[in-house]
Amino acid sequence: MIANNMRRSLDEAAQLTHQAECELDALLTYKKTLAERGTKVSIEDLLADCVVRTLARHPGLNGRLEDKEIHLYRKVHLGFAIALPGDKLIAPVVFDANEKTLTERADSRRKLLERARAGNLSVPEMTGGTFTLSNLGRSRVRFFTPIINLPQLAILGIGEAYTRPVEDSDGQWVVRRFMGLSLTFDHRAVDGGPAAEFLTDLCGVIEHVGD
Repeated sequence: MIANNMRRSLDEAAQLTHQAECELDALLTYKKTLAERGTKVSIEDLLADCVVRTLARHPGLNGRLEDKEIHLYRKVHLGFAIALPGDKLIAPVVFDANEKTLTERADSRRKLLERARAGNLSVPEMTGGTFTLSNLGRSRVRFFTPIINLPQLAILGIGEAYTRPVEDSDGQWVVRRFMGLSLTFDHRAVDGGPAAEFLTDLCGVIEHVGD
């Protein structure tokens, strides 16, 4: 079923991928600050929070294409692609992710993944998403081409975190941390310009999180 859905996604959707890198220092600092205050969340939880906030300003990517009609949603039903034993890949959904706090969403995600690994997901939880995250951040893959989870309009791939030297505003070379992001979208419903604006805005949200 999973293989057929991936094949159908490539056959039916006009898939295009934009890629970008964003500085990660602010997000890592924010994670440390939260932990010092007693709030422990993962990098993926913080990225999900940034995605939800960015989708609020770019609703054209939060939707589904069904029966040749584009359906956009105010609520973000956020899917998290995970691998299960036996080379199975599913993307269980945290419903109403934009209406939850950071900690509420993180708790919902953890419980959802536990039930996914136990095989206790409902059909809506496996099929009701409006946007999906696919995280390969623990690998050495910086950029990739995630396949859209039809009938959704887009999926964001999270790549490796890495360091490299950059020249700052004073002309000095400093080492900064970066992360690769890959946004695949269905060109039948989303044009390249709006997709680029979403990815650019998302990078800005990540780079200024905690401000």
